[in-house]
Amino acid sequence: MNIVFMGTPDFSVPCLQALLDAGYPVTGVFTQPDKPKGRGYQLAPPPVKEFALTQNLPVFQPKTMRDAETLEQLKGCNPDLIVVVAYGKLLPKEVLDLPRLGCINVHASLLPKYRGAGPVQWSIINGEEETGVTTMYMAEALDTGDMLESASLKIGENETADELMERLSHLGAELLISTVKKAEEGTLKPVPQDEALSTYVSMLDKEMARLDFNKPAREVHNLIRGLSSWPCAYTFYQGKRLKVYRSKLSPMSGQPGELLDAKRFIVACRDGAVEFETVQYEGGKRMPGADFLRGKKPGDHEILG
Repeated sequence: MNIVFMGTPDFSVPCLQALLDAGYPVTGVFTQPDKPKGRGYQLAPPPVKEFALTQNLPVFQPKTMRDAETLEQLKGCNPDLIVVVAYGKLLPKEVLDLPRLGCINVHASLLPKYRGAGPVQWSIINGEEETGVTTMYMAEALDTGDMLESASLKIGENETADELMERLSHLGAELLISTVKKAEEGTLKPVPQDEALSTYVSMLDKEMARLDFNKPAREVHNLIRGLSSWPCAYTFYQGKRLKVYRSKLSPMSGQPGELLDAKRFIVACRDGAVEFETVQYEGGKRMPGADFLRGKKPGDHEILG
């Protein structure tokens, strides 16, 4: 059974690795084009390409899935099944209809909730206590195909999006192998999604990253956790931007934005407070919040925001 794999970020790599470890022949890997990265804006390959090349797999990086050349490349891989894991492009009907066993997607939520981009980040931002992964047949509309299998896990109270993404990537890899085996055996039992229960989430953007201490502490904490990788939550301290990568809740209270503990970097919210555990000052390096304050020697009644 020939498999074509489509994926791009770190999240996709464990699924590709799992297919190879299970002995499935991957006849082609489709991933996004190289993109400029870092201060020098040099072209950098996506993680899936980097891994695929170490496995001597043929790699394709089309700008679009809708031209004749890309379709011919895909046909040349002779896929019986296409597996898609965070590829980043919608597949046209011509591609969806190509493999005899269809196109299977691994989505990082318990569908039909959290369709769309950023389901992991939004599940944390919204304060969910549980999430998971779902395998499904792909349809032309985004994340609307029939569900095949799912697996769930609990979200840690202080777990960041990066940490949760890592756990889900391995859970997704295990689930994918189960689903692919059943696809090969012809024993899958697709279940249509209940549209009445469906929710969509939008792309993350920089506009949502500024912390508002007039909100409850848990909302502030969840935003920090959810935006830990990008765009990263921030506030202003002594007139300069301060990114906050990690936090935890504190029972202390005070005026919203007030620095309550200059040794542990605890900041008051509308109710309760958050402790900034890892921060990065404008122009500086990432460091523990307590170490940052030790170098700043804050005065009385400091207000952030």
